[in-house]
Amino acid sequence: MKHVHQFFIALVFSVFVSVAVAGEAPMKVAGATTVDAAAAKALFDSGALFVDPRRESEFEAGRIPDAVSLELKKKFNEESLAAELKKDEPVVFYCNGPKCLRSSKAAAKAVGWGYSKVYYFRGGFPAWKAAGYPVE
Repeated sequence: MKHVHQFFIALVFSVFVSVAVAGEAPMKVAGATTVDAAAAKALFDSGALFVDPRRESEFEAGRIPDAVSLELKKKFNEESLAAELKKDEPVVFYCNGPKCLRSSKAAAKAVGWGYSKVYYFRGGFPAWKAAGYPVE
């Protein structure tokens, strides 16, 4: 009976934890390198392409300078990404921070399409702004 009770507690806890983080972007994307704001800025300074998969209205309201808007549900596909960079060039995906799933989904797709230098900026535009980096 003790094992059943422990199992039940573990089950309830795991359900609670998964519900508590529902809607949170993953910490990592398989095949991509997760970066913080400082690492994203270093990539920016080195000329890496930044891809913004947010809605066009969000992109227009504010973005990382020179970022390319490839709205995840309307514009982002293998062909549109290939038009912007080669598979061995660095690309950074960002969106609206830890509650935004678009950058993780876009990064996962890029990895699946064979891009080898994929960076996932989980903190996204809010972390970039909070660090005092340039915006447009």
